[in-house]
Amino acid sequence: MEDSAARDELLAHLEGITRLTRSEIGKVLSEALAFYAESVEEFVARRHGELQTSGLKNEVIFPQIGEEMRARRFAAPPLSERQLRRLVYG
Repeated sequence: MEDSAARDELLAHLEGITRLTRSEIGKVLSEALAFYAESVEEFVARRHGELQTSGLKNEVIFPQIGEEMRARRFAAPPLSERQLRRLVYG
């Protein structure tokens, strides 16, 4: 959020309807904004790493990432498994 007044207004509103402190709300808001600012490339790289760390193999990972991308807020074109691989490995 670039507008300081809008951010302060949102923080005050959330502070009034939750039991969180302004500092806690600020952290949550910053995390949420960072999450939604993630590009397609950043999302694919992050999810590939997370899924690989959980023990999944690429044969499972790339179709899963493709499916998850359809539910994300960014307007990403449908990508083939080959295109997903290129985003990770170049």
